[in-house]
Amino acid sequence: MTSVRTALAHRVEPVPFTALVALGDLACIAAFVLLGVTAGHESIDPTANPGRVAATVLTFAAGWAVAALLAGAYTADAYDSARRAVARTVPAWIGAALIAQALRATAVVPGGAAATFFVVSVVVTLALLVPWRIAVSVLASDG
Repeated sequence: MTSVRTALAHRVEPVPFTALVALGDLACIAAFVLLGVTAGHESIDPTANPGRVAATVLTFAAGWAVAALLAGAYTADAYDSARRAVARTVPAWIGAALIAQALRATAVVPGGAAATFFVVSVVVTLALLVPWRIAVSVLASDG
């Protein structure tokens, strides 16, 4: 049986740069959530509801963790060019948003699932993730 470590070795480049990329990804996801809870349909105060905001960030981050690993978004190949960065990021985020919506459809995660929110989460987060991942590909090619 393949160990988790062996399986991940083909999906994650084990270098410090990968950790920086992942932190940037999480910053993009958190920015989407903060924008959504403050300016979106909920309009809640994140400082008054940190648990709800954290649960929402974690829901999307969990979806991203699964989808990004499956898409190979943390391999050296994913950083080779802007085209590859986009080709890995877009389907991975669509998958992540689907996973997040599935989690939100449960009683455990607040917010509920909605097709319109799925579309908004895909469009807005990709508007953050794609430029970030293109910048990553430029930085990786310079290094």
